Amino acid sequence: MISVHNLTIDCSRPYELAEWWHQATGLPFHEETDPADDEVMLVNPAGPHLLFIKVPEGKTAKNRVHLDVRPSGDGTRDEEVERLVKLGATVYEDRREDDGTGWVILLDPEENEFCVCMSAAER
Repeated sequence: MISVHNLTIDCSRPYELAEWWHQATGLPFHEETDPADDEVMLVNPAGPHLLFIKVPEGKTAKNRVHLDVRPSGDGTRDEEVERLVKLGATVYEDRREDDGTGWVILLDPEENEFCVCMSAAER
């Protein structure tokens, strides 16, 4: 049996992308973070950590693995989508249904897809 320690995200600017995800998630930077590093980690006490690694090539296709996120607390999916767009995310596909179910696929600043799902309170 194994456990997932990190979720690694390839990118061109690790610190800048980690800063964006820090603002999105509230996860803290690893204590030894240096903005010039080619690897930057956000620490998730509940695990896994988010690790951003500099790679030379750009993104060329759809992610094979992506994050599904949902609002914590009393927030709603729609409020969270609005907040993340204000932070710099882009709506890629809107999969919300008329009955309130569904999700929204967003792109982070380096165009990595992630989904915003309904909060636990909305479910």
